[in-house]
Amino acid sequence: MRPVVDALGRFIELKHVPKRVVSIVPSETETIALLAGVEVLVGRTEYCVEPRGQIEAVPTVGGTKNAKVEAIEALRPDIVFANQEENTPEIVRKLEEKGIPVHVSFPKTIEEGRALVYDIAELLGIDPKSSQAIAQMEEELAQAEAQRKTRRPLRVFCPIWFDPLMTFNDETFMADMLDLAGGHNIFGDRKRRYPLAADLGLAPPDEKKAEGRDTRYPRVRIEEVLERAPELVLLPDEPYPFTEKEAAFFRSFGLRVCFVAGRDLSWYGLRMGESALRVRAILDRFCA
Repeated sequence: MRPVVDALGRFIELKHVPKRVVSIVPSETETIALLAGVEVLVGRTEYCVEPRGQIEAVPTVGGTKNAKVEAIEALRPDIVFANQEENTPEIVRKLEEKGIPVHVSFPKTIEEGRALVYDIAELLGIDPKSSQAIAQMEEELAQAEAQRKTRRPLRVFCPIWFDPLMTFNDETFMADMLDLAGGHNIFGDRKRRYPLAADLGLAPPDEKKAEGRDTRYPRVRIEEVLERAPELVLLPDEPYPFTEKEAAFFRSFGLRVCFVAGRDLSWYGLRMGESALRVRAILDRFCA
């Protein structure tokens, strides 16, 4: 097993192939189950719901932000898989203080997601070259790449929250997934402004207040959306559960609207290729 470098720049090297794994990241839980079988998982969060029909037998240890460290420790894991954005630094720190190896991920592009899949396989003692699941992912990603070249990108507005209205810029995994699926993020260049009132045009932005903050998820006004003239408003079902009520709001401005599974935009891992193809099929319906 080769040592793996995680998102925090730390070398993660296990002495033996892990037999007891805890994942507190939904997309990684799914990837681990598909790579090594659900049997290797001894713990997950309540949001780790895939693969359905199998994962239900694995005990939960709380949510992604409030995973119970004591419950994880009691499961005697050989390794815990966490994410820099989805889990808190405190959870990771407490686990490490108890001597539990923790791999922390933070993929912001499809390529980084692909590299993570290979790293997870290595940590699980699986040869990536012999994995049928990885081969299928690569085939689907190649198919999505080929389809991307067949037409111009569709201009898309994809909110992730409604009140306040929030979206993401091009420094995120969701934007790269949208790009692979044949969409163009109309707010790709838009950073979150501080103080927060600056995002709503109520105050001038303060660069000093933005230092060290995550500026990838700006709050936007509907006027900004209209100014950037999206050809489609894509409404995911997570993290905000958009419904027909919100769809009617956007349609009232003459915008075309369609729903999409949030996981197909935000879950990295083995599902990336099939997710891109599903989102592509949605966008193709709205191309002239």
